[in-house]
Amino acid sequence: MEEKHNKFEDGPSFPLVLDNNDELGHFRHRFHLKTDVIYLCGNSLGLASKDAEDAIYHAMEAWKTEGIGLFSLNDSKYFLYSKCIAKLMATLIGADTDEIAIMNNTTVNIHQSISTLYKPTKERYKILVDDVNFPTDKYAVDGQVRLKGLDPEDAVKIVKARGKFIHEQDIIDAMTDDVAIVFLPLVYYRTAQIMDMKTITKTANQRGIIVGWDFCHAVGAIPIDLKSVDVDFAIWCTYKYLNGGPGAPAGLYINRKHFDKLPGLPGWYGSKPQTQFLLHQNFDHQQNASGLQLGTPSIISMAGVEGSLRIFEEAGIENVRRKSLHITAYLMHLIETKLFHYGFGIGNLREDSKRGGHVCLEHDEGYRISLALKARSVVSDYRDPNVIRLTPTALYTSYVEVYKTVEILVDIMKNKSYEMFSVKRAIVV
Repeated sequence: MEEKHNKFEDGPSFPLVLDNNDELGHFRHRFHLKTDVIYLCGNSLGLASKDAEDAIYHAMEAWKTEGIGLFSLNDSKYFLYSKCIAKLMATLIGADTDEIAIMNNTTVNIHQSISTLYKPTKERYKILVDDVNFPTDKYAVDGQVRLKGLDPEDAVKIVKARGKFIHEQDIIDAMTDDVAIVFLPLVYYRTAQIMDMKTITKTANQRGIIVGWDFCHAVGAIPIDLKSVDVDFAIWCTYKYLNGGPGAPAGLYINRKHFDKLPGLPGWYGSKPQTQFLLHQNFDHQQNASGLQLGTPSIISMAGVEGSLRIFEEAGIENVRRKSLHITAYLMHLIETKLFHYGFGIGNLREDSKRGGHVCLEHDEGYRISLALKARSVVSDYRDPNVIRLTPTALYTSYVEVYKTVEILVDIMKNKSYEMFSVKRAIVV
């Protein structure tokens, strides 16, 4: 059910009222929006901002004019770029700056985190995961288990969803004495379900289990406060809600209690800055999150992350979350009143505390309907078996766009225009 404080009216004039009273509405003009295109895919790839563009431009200018000298500019800002960006990221995940590194991509950061903290014994060697998380997490876990000479069939313990959703108690019940690590997503990519990170982490701590979280569909969409929970590690991407750019460097958090542990995958950029260019053959471990860095960072790509995070610094994640909850509630209201009789359903949980930043619109013809939407200049994405993911992003989506999207869906269903499209899958959906 909708939250009681949401009282929505029908008709095309109501979203105009909402837009006129949107405290984050002015940020929309900081993004590169295409005329007559409704972009509802920020959960997959966020739009380019003018702030990110400016930061990339400045990095390019530094490279053009200074060459290798760019690494010495502004107190070595670009050489220590991860630390610079970590300061902006810290408020979004509620952690200290030195517990955060911006580097690599999500999958590499999973490998780095687990290889650093996974110390299996005969008695305690299993890694606990679920069966509906984004697959790359499981691929990485399986790979790390194999590197220890173990068989994933035995050493990877899988908690199965009940229908679409994971139940926290099932995770807790599976935390037996043979489990070494629990690794789960905070928000699920298909269902937008938010897990109870505090309860699961507390239970893992009590049972002596390392606990890690995937924030890919959470960071930039919901507030996170790692200071309130004793998480061991976390990873996340920066190109979804954070709008850092396609393939932008990912984030890694490691609790300071693990700063003394040598990286499982050491690289020269994890050495102490003071000795990096002494080029010793023995690794001089920088004992913080930066010590988990591998090679030279991608400065141009990182610049986009810096620029985008400046917007979040201004907007405030609590304000972003408040609008996200309201605009997604409005979308669900419109779906209920206008689309249910066409066979649509809502596949995400309704409670504010249980859903992330996207709405899961379900239909048996979901794939072809998603193609029909794109043909009408509404950009969403599709996930099997029947989910059209719609993401009204708080920083750049308007309420009028949400209203228009549902009107377009009504028209598609009335005219059955989705039947014009093939069921054959494109490479990117």
